[in-house]
Amino acid sequence: TVLEKCMPLLAQGTPLRGLVESGAFTDRDQKKALRGLGFITTKRVLYIANVDEDDVLGEGTHATAVKEYAQANGMQCVPVCAKIEAELSDLEDDERREMLADLGLEEPALDSVARALHKLLGLMEYFTAGEKEVRAWTIPAACTAPQAAGVIHTDFEKGFIRAEVYSVTDLDELHTEKAIREAGRMRVEGKEYVMQDGDVCHFLLSV
Repeated sequence: TVLEKCMPLLAQGTPLRGLVESGAFTDRDQKKALRGLGFITTKRVLYIANVDEDDVLGEGTHATAVKEYAQANGMQCVPVCAKIEAELSDLEDDERREMLADLGLEEPALDSVARALHKLLGLMEYFTAGEKEVRAWTIPAACTAPQAAGVIHTDFEKGFIRAEVYSVTDLDELHTEKAIREAGRMRVEGKEYVMQDGDVCHFLLSV
């Protein structure tokens, strides 16, 4: 059945990702069989448009065409100027920020590529912070707080009670957790809380 659905597109040389994105394979066994066949055209695609120094935002004709093609197919496109990225990699933090500002960019293109990949794959990140370690955890978008805790250890999901949550933006603005608490930015969230990209969490558990 899986091959019967795929063969017409394969015969035309058409990528299978459109068929997958349309929800043609909803049965678990069909999805497993499709993965087993290893068709590369079922994979989602991130397009990188290597642009000139005078078009770092990718607004030129060719980059725009790639971007429009990617969007039409439900994919992502990121403009990258390889020469500028090489120059940025050799600079200190202050010089890098100054150069980015001069170019009208908020971040290096490699950061944009990582962000686009996460979006394309339906992923995001949250953080745990303690005295000894600050760590990022990758989770699916729309993950609940207990599910996010379960990424650290399965017992954490089972024993989840609640989470203390604030954002990386809060930390960047206020600098310390004490200041975040005093400003009323530290939230207490329960089992139904849907995680947001850039959350910083302390989990209270019964484990």
